[in-house]
Amino acid sequence: MSSGTSDTTRTGPGPEADGDRTATGAPAPDPETAAQPVNAGQPSDAVRPDVPARRGKTGKAEVAEEPKATGPDSAPAPTSGDAPASKAVDDGEKTEDDDRAENGKKAKDGSKTEDDESAKDNSKTEDGKKTEDSGTTKDGKDAPEGADSDAEPADPWQAFGPAPVTVPGRVRRATRAVGRFLVHEWTLATLGSLVLAVLLTWPTLRYPLYTLPQDFYDPALQAWQIAWSGHILLTDPAQLWQANTFYPESWSFAFSDTLLGYAPAGMIGTGPEAAMLRYNILFVLAHALATLGAYALARQLGAGRIGAAVAGVSYAYAPWLLAQAGHLHVISNGGIPLALAMLARGHGWSLRYGYRPKRRHAGWALAGWLVAAWQLSLGFGIGLPFAYVLAGVVLVATLTWYLRRYWIRPVRHPFGARLLITDVVGGLVFAATGVLLSIPYFTVAEQHPNARRSIADIDIYSPPAVGFLTAPAESRIWGGLHEGARAALPWHPEMTLLPGFVLYALALGGLFFSVWRLRHRLLLLVGVLVSMVLAMGTRFFGGTFTYVPLVEHVPGWDGIRTPGRLMLWTTLLLGLLAAGTLTAFAMRVREIAAQRVPAWPGPWLRTATLLPLLLVVVEGLNATPHPVVPPQPAAMRTVQGPVLVLPSGQNLDQPVMLWTTTRFQDVVNGGSGFTPAKLAETREATQSFPDPASIDHLRRLGVRTVVVPRGQAAGTPFELAVEMPVDALGIRREEIGDAVVYHL
Repeated sequence: MSSGTSDTTRTGPGPEADGDRTATGAPAPDPETAAQPVNAGQPSDAVRPDVPARRGKTGKAEVAEEPKATGPDSAPAPTSGDAPASKAVDDGEKTEDDDRAENGKKAKDGSKTEDDESAKDNSKTEDGKKTEDSGTTKDGKDAPEGADSDAEPADPWQAFGPAPVTVPGRVRRATRAVGRFLVHEWTLATLGSLVLAVLLTWPTLRYPLYTLPQDFYDPALQAWQIAWSGHILLTDPAQLWQANTFYPESWSFAFSDTLLGYAPAGMIGTGPEAAMLRYNILFVLAHALATLGAYALARQLGAGRIGAAVAGVSYAYAPWLLAQAGHLHVISNGGIPLALAMLARGHGWSLRYGYRPKRRHAGWALAGWLVAAWQLSLGFGIGLPFAYVLAGVVLVATLTWYLRRYWIRPVRHPFGARLLITDVVGGLVFAATGVLLSIPYFTVAEQHPNARRSIADIDIYSPPAVGFLTAPAESRIWGGLHEGARAALPWHPEMTLLPGFVLYALALGGLFFSVWRLRHRLLLLVGVLVSMVLAMGTRFFGGTFTYVPLVEHVPGWDGIRTPGRLMLWTTLLLGLLAAGTLTAFAMRVREIAAQRVPAWPGPWLRTATLLPLLLVVVEGLNATPHPVVPPQPAAMRTVQGPVLVLPSGQNLDQPVMLWTTTRFQDVVNGGSGFTPAKLAETREATQSFPDPASIDHLRRLGVRTVVVPRGQAAGTPFELAVEMPVDALGIRREEIGDAVVYHL
């Protein structure tokens, strides 16, 4: 190294000097550096005001070093104030910054860098001298005699080093993952919904093999529907709509809502007991899904946990829904809010925060469309209004997007090609599901004109305004108190539409104190009023400008005979208003607690937020009866079809449909929202069975067997008819168990 060139000069310990220390703990500079002045005759960079100081990794200031020379003929770099101290000289020398960037590499002349010298205590320079660790201290003085320069230097910071990180094993990682999953919000929400469903529908699961909620008429029909769809999809899917009931009618599976979305459950087990167990389990799960779906929607829109819980519980256990306990296709409404929540999540939108492009997720959007299609497959009774609402939401969102992007606020809001493709594909799947499911119903409407609902039919089931304040008899809290009000209603099972007085109060408070913006609160209020007007059917000024135009001009709307079930949307919107006010209240509680030291009001006020939830749960307590279903006659497990079971009637035939779930033989019996003409004729012709006229009618129809259960015939003309001799009629009579079987 030439005498006019110096190595790096420092004003404090840099990161490279951490390991370059002597036995005393001080770093040892190069001997030449200690003996030679730096740029004699010129001010050093360490004291020059025009050279900016740099900070090393330790946080202390460092002075930019002079460039190193590459040979004895090299001259020192100029130190004029115009040149930066970190700039390399023209002959290719590297500055200290370059040396740091190439840590561990050799310099251009083959010598090791300063970092390499620090890493190896015994390394030597090109001229054979020891490195700077060998004999000098940090201040340039010689090391004490006897110091072992070849030994590993002691690191004074070693005692403060971090403890070695223990890598958890597979078992511990799995345990932690399971623990995180169990305490996740959505896990707790799901478990809470299930537990609440079991408790608030009790005693549905007490005797699930023998009882059905509310009555054994419509529930027996729906239990058969689930069993039939599962059975026929496994055996002969092409005959799905040609059910074994209402023989010899075709498309008989489309005589009422099919609950086709539950077909996978129908593939498990056979017979009436399995069908009833399946129905009761689905009945409980439907309540749990409704709670979870409304909770998810409220959370996605921006509500807090307590507010979302109130929205979920009030949606699933509103008092008016207790009167619908016998209608699984009405109780199975959880897919509506769940699909809306998934679609909102997929599009990064919430009511409270608006559109957030970074939160878009095409997978959630696709899941929302699929859940919506599944909800539609459960039935058009509540699925058709949902389809039109969803179409309206898509239309409004598209127009709003276009206007804000190109006219009102010409700012580019990213949407994404993937999300657009997902919406197109998902929308087509949803539309295709609706079209394919509607074809059998349009066919039935053409073949059976009496299946269409007239304005007079709708008027019978249209509730008056007092129905919004009247609870059904199945309400444990309000049922007895509202008995007089129910007596004044023409058809109280479909006219008691109380969503809950607590929900009314919370929603009213949500109009004035809420986390939702004022315009959003007003829109929710408009939605509540519109849905209530439509739920009144023809009772709101004759429905001339409300419900009647829908029946006359909207495809499929004439098939909805019970306008009161639109109360579903009223309940959901009231729950969202209530969620807004409870969320605002919870936020205020946190603010008050944060201002107090200690925060003594906090726990009490937070406990107070649970009171509305508790009151909503109490209003949802039920007094629903669970009658025992008439047992299946032994003859129904052996006879061949086509079969007629007497006596026959709308309510009597629905248990008969359930009895056929063992063999699924063809039966003339059937119960639905309307009575086909052929079945009405058969019931009329067999009033005097067994006689020649009834036997001839049944033979022309193709019936070969008639079953008369003694228990079902008790109290009817058939109780005595089964004892009459039949030898002169050309038929054979047989006793199988408690039933009399006639072979025609």
